[in-house]
Amino acid sequence: MNFTKRVNTRIERFKKMSGRDWLNFLINNAIYLVMTVLIAIVIVREPNFLSISTLINVLSQSSVKLILAFGVGGIIILQGTDLSLGRSVGFAMVISASLLQATNYASRFYPELWLTNTHVVVRLAIPLLIAMAVCAVFSIINGLVAAIFKVHPFIVTLGMSVFLYGVLTLYYNSPEQGGQPIGGLDKAYSGFVQGRITSLGPIEFTGGFYIPWLVIYAIIVSVIVWVLWNKTVFGKNMFAVGGNPEAAAVSGVNVVKTFVLVYMLAGALYGLGGFLEAGRIGSANNSSGFNYELDAIAACVVGGISFSGGVGKVSGAIAGVLLFTVMSYGMIFANISFEYQNIIKGFIIVFAVALDTRKYLKKT
Repeated sequence: MNFTKRVNTRIERFKKMSGRDWLNFLINNAIYLVMTVLIAIVIVREPNFLSISTLINVLSQSSVKLILAFGVGGIIILQGTDLSLGRSVGFAMVISASLLQATNYASRFYPELWLTNTHVVVRLAIPLLIAMAVCAVFSIINGLVAAIFKVHPFIVTLGMSVFLYGVLTLYYNSPEQGGQPIGGLDKAYSGFVQGRITSLGPIEFTGGFYIPWLVIYAIIVSVIVWVLWNKTVFGKNMFAVGGNPEAAAVSGVNVVKTFVLVYMLAGALYGLGGFLEAGRIGSANNSSGFNYELDAIAACVVGGISFSGGVGKVSGAIAGVLLFTVMSYGMIFANISFEYQNIIKGFIIVFAVALDTRKYLKKT
């Protein structure tokens, strides 16, 4: 069906909607209306919010959040959640930062690290792969416990979050570093993450516009995740297990293997996100990543990835992350206090989950 025909079909569908249908439509999409109103309030209060610099900042901040949302989004499709996301990201940040400090930085974590004298590609790739592998291992443990012992992911990942914080703090406080923030990062690392594109061949960007490399990385990850979710057996099994694990098992789907693969992918994405986040911020400590899971989970729910399982789209995750980031950045821009920001975010999370639950109950 081409685009014009699809639009006409939707218009006809809207014309046939009754008053009750419109009421249900408004209720089901109330979260978008609420967030749109909040963003409109910010714009009215601070008209300068509508600027190129704001757009670029939103895109930059959305990039890492989107990568994390894809990770936890797969777990939510399995009817789970991941409270260890933030600590995993913090772990990846500390690992990446400690392995990628500049040689002339006085308080280096590893003063004699052999990696320092290797080619820049190797110097960046090895810490990235280590961060992704470590986070993937922790997530695989989560998936195995949830799948084999039938422990709810909420409990499993809560325990993993506490465990990770303990291990991370031991590493962070090790004698070589002494509990100081890990800064002074390698310029190649900072350039890889904080770099920007100012032209596309003959097209020169003007007016202060540029494309952050982070956005390019997020686009590449989005394409990969879209293919995995929509064009592979892995993706079909993930949605089948998330929708009805018993039926999927009867159909021949290996539920445990699916859990492990989904959690492993999530962990790898957390590792990638942590690597990029440490480079973006320029430092890391044992508190890094704290509460990152809240924004990622909220963005997924706002984007229509259902806690009921088996439902979710890559486009929904992208929309949820962008909308949530615009709202969060807008509140900072409008000087709304941290306490009120948390109140509003908490309300939106609960509201979005309540609407999602309503849809599920209506279908059953």
